[in-house]
Amino acid sequence: MGRNNDTFTLIINTSRDSWGKFRRALRKEDQELFDEMWRAPKLHLAAGAFLASELPMEVILMSMLLEQYKMIKRLEHQQKNNVVVQETAELIPSSPLLLNTREGEAHPNTVRVGRG
Repeated sequence: MGRNNDTFTLIINTSRDSWGKFRRALRKEDQELFDEMWRAPKLHLAAGAFLASELPMEVILMSMLLEQYKMIKRLEHQQKNNVVVQETAELIPSSPLLLNTREGEAHPNTVRVGRG
C-alpha cells in the first residue's frame, strides 16, 4: 500500500506549533495578531493541498500574503470611494442634504412624511 500524505490542515497545525516558542516571546497583542495570521492558510485549504507536501511553509506564507493583499486592496477601494464622496461634497457645499445639522434635528427644508 502507498503512503498517505498529511492533510493540509494537519500541515498548517504542525507548522504553527513549530512556531510556539516564537509566539510565546511576543507581546500579548502581537500574539493575537500572530494567531490571526495563522487563520489565513485555512481559507485556502483546497489550493494549499496541491503543493503542501512539497512546499508546506511556502504555501502557508503565500496564503497569509494573499489575505494581506486582499485587505490592502479592500482598504484602497474604500479610501478611493471616500475621496470621491468627499470631493463631491466639496463641489456642492450648499446642497441641503450635505449641510451639517445638530444630531436629532432635521434640516429646515426637510419634508416630514407620515403621522404627525
